[in-house]
Amino acid sequence: MESKWHSKPGDKFIRRTRAKAHPLRRVLGVLGLFSAGYGDVGSSIYYALGLVVLIAAGATPVVLLIAGIFYIFTSLSYAEGTAMMPEAGGSATFARHAFNDFWGSIAGWALAFSYIITMAISAYTVPAYLGYFWKQFGNPVIGTGFATGIILFLMCLNVMGIKRSSILNIGFIVLDIVTQVLIIVLAVLFLFNPQSLFHNITAYWPSTDKLIFGIAVAAIAYTGIETISQLSEEAKHPQVSVPRAYILMMVVVLILFSGISVAGFSTMTPVEMASEWARDPVAGIASGLSLAIIPEEAAARFSSNPATVIVLSAILGGLLKILPILVAVLAATILTVATNAGLMGISRLTFSMGRFQLLPPALFSVHPKFKTPYRSIILFGFIAILLLIPGFFAPDTFVKLGGLYAFGSLLAFALAHASILRLRLKHPEFPRPFKLKANIKFGGRELPITAILGLVATSGIWLVIIVMYPYVRWVGFGWMSLGIVVYCIFRRRRRLPLWQTSSKIAPPLLTNDKKLS
Repeated sequence: MESKWHSKPGDKFIRRTRAKAHPLRRVLGVLGLFSAGYGDVGSSIYYALGLVVLIAAGATPVVLLIAGIFYIFTSLSYAEGTAMMPEAGGSATFARHAFNDFWGSIAGWALAFSYIITMAISAYTVPAYLGYFWKQFGNPVIGTGFATGIILFLMCLNVMGIKRSSILNIGFIVLDIVTQVLIIVLAVLFLFNPQSLFHNITAYWPSTDKLIFGIAVAAIAYTGIETISQLSEEAKHPQVSVPRAYILMMVVVLILFSGISVAGFSTMTPVEMASEWARDPVAGIASGLSLAIIPEEAAARFSSNPATVIVLSAILGGLLKILPILVAVLAATILTVATNAGLMGISRLTFSMGRFQLLPPALFSVHPKFKTPYRSIILFGFIAILLLIPGFFAPDTFVKLGGLYAFGSLLAFALAHASILRLRLKHPEFPRPFKLKANIKFGGRELPITAILGLVATSGIWLVIIVMYPYVRWVGFGWMSLGIVVYCIFRRRRRLPLWQTSSKIAPPLLTNDKKLS
């Protein structure tokens, strides 16, 4: 086998070991990677807009813009790291190579937390959109119970090995993008008023602490960064396709999210969105468009010909009538897919961490029949359900879930930026198929400005939220403490170093393997 191996950029660093440990078919191109990433990030707008409005009120467009800038910095760091190390694991992989296994475990455990919260908050939002068809979904008990059922159902599917083919269905992604573009175009053409938008922003400007917390929570709007990295082992020519997929996703996401936030404030005030449409903001926008736009008057803007006006008003009236239904169905579908994507992300992450001795084999062992890491799927699925329990009686569950997501994601992003900087200092000689520009010199090394700014921003905001919000602090640190304990006990039992990178690679195990312990 060794004689057939041919080196490629980055092989000196990682590829030979990874290929022996767990070869995967490389079948995904740029569009496939983009579809997978957008399948996650595209779903977040259906709840993130309302969640940010609950916290940042009128500053929501500004907050999303600031978070979008940080998103660009983070995407660029992931593009450099993933092109250099095309293996599943994301920030956990970066930290493991840049520092050691301990920090790789910290990053992986934080990332697992963000996946769990993504599952919980996506499932929690589905009933709100389905409320268009049955109002009882607005009942906290019925809605939370339905969300719990979604996670249980998807756990069963994933244990049996159901693949998330819908995530990679480019046609499904196109439908979502077209729907969002339609909403933006209708709002801009018929409702947009700069003075009204400015009033909604300034009149409902939040306090400084809520503004900062809003920026942190707005990170939930830009999920999907890790998804592309997790799929890098299945990408064709990852050194090229991964950076291109990141850049394409950056452009599409920033345009759509900016447009949707403007459309939201063009159809309603921040107070209306926060009180009536917090869990289903895009449904609120669609409803607002249907009520505010009069087809005949709108059509008359474009033509004075009576026949043309009749045709245009009929088309516009049909679109406005079907839009709320389309949004309800599409949002419920894509949010369910996002919940499934969280489970899939957890399974890939734990499998990667287990291979490199960061987790006990019991957590990444595969089922003897279904060949899936069922234990991690069931364990983390039930943790997501546990986090949904307050939804039965606590009205602020939505905001708390957003804060917990910010804790995990910002910590993982900060470690990703730090790892890119550390690798520039520690191993400047390693091939970098995609290398960040705009560098500054430090000790004879080139350090990317975007990674420095990203590290300062993500770590700074993370520190602010853990100081200001006790619930996020205690639950978040409780989770991280559990991860550290599991890591330390496992490494001691295996007689592996805690603060070094182990060269041992654990093979995938079946549950009937006697070496599981």
